[in-house]
Amino acid sequence: MHSKIKKIIKNLTPPVILNFYFNFLNPYGFKNEYLNWQTAQNFSSGYDSEIILNKTKNALLKIKNNEATYERDSVLFDKIQYSWPLLASLLYVASANNNHLNLLDFGGSLGSTYYQNRNFLKSLKGLTWNIVEQPTIAQCGQENFTDRPLKFYSQINKCLAENSIIVALFSASLQYLSEPYKILDELFKNKIRYILLDRLTVNDQRDLITVQNVNPIIYKASYPLWIFKEKNILDYFIKNNYELITDFDSLGGDFVIQKIGIRGNHKGYLFKFKNNV
Repeated sequence: MHSKIKKIIKNLTPPVILNFYFNFLNPYGFKNEYLNWQTAQNFSSGYDSEIILNKTKNALLKIKNNEATYERDSVLFDKIQYSWPLLASLLYVASANNNHLNLLDFGGSLGSTYYQNRNFLKSLKGLTWNIVEQPTIAQCGQENFTDRPLKFYSQINKCLAENSIIVALFSASLQYLSEPYKILDELFKNKIRYILLDRLTVNDQRDLITVQNVNPIIYKASYPLWIFKEKNILDYFIKNNYELITDFDSLGGDFVIQKIGIRGNHKGYLFKFKNNV
């Protein structure tokens, strides 16, 4: 009902007023541009990671125990909101590898994307879902969620050493790293066969650093993130011998970076290393 009311209000409001609201008045979303990551951090309030972790853990334990249907950003929903292009990309990779999927989920929380898609993946011949996260999150995952096929790591090197990773997934995570290109370099060095980006924040002007203010209905937080120039990301993969298999619009839609008025959207990309058949 609330979303329907919002849609009616949006349809009845003149575009000039909507543009003014999204550019200057909306307290949530992306705001301003900063010279570097440290400066953006100085203008961020941060967040209470323990509160958010416990909220996410409690929500996902209900999903794990089939007491709830779907979780996103620690919030429970009655119906799963699928990213069909993401799911299709995972099944495409599995089909090219004898219906096996050994996956590295970088920044995958406590298994949100796995639980979102598990009903469509359970018929695969083999599935291993390896999550690389911050130490406290990885420990929570090891203690509460490690169960075939979920495994948790706090270091990417250890995950790569113990698994023959077919595909690396970044689902709304690459942009929250202070040095995202360094993480990509590590995957390139290991010649990971497929790299799948989902809900990546991009624009058509330049790589820039901004601050995201989270709606407190979800949790109270603000933190820096990258908004990538789409061409820069594509060129970086091409330069490192990856070809683009497909791109798609992701959940999250478009957005405006307040104060500077640059528009962007959430997109997904599936890349394949060229030296593999």
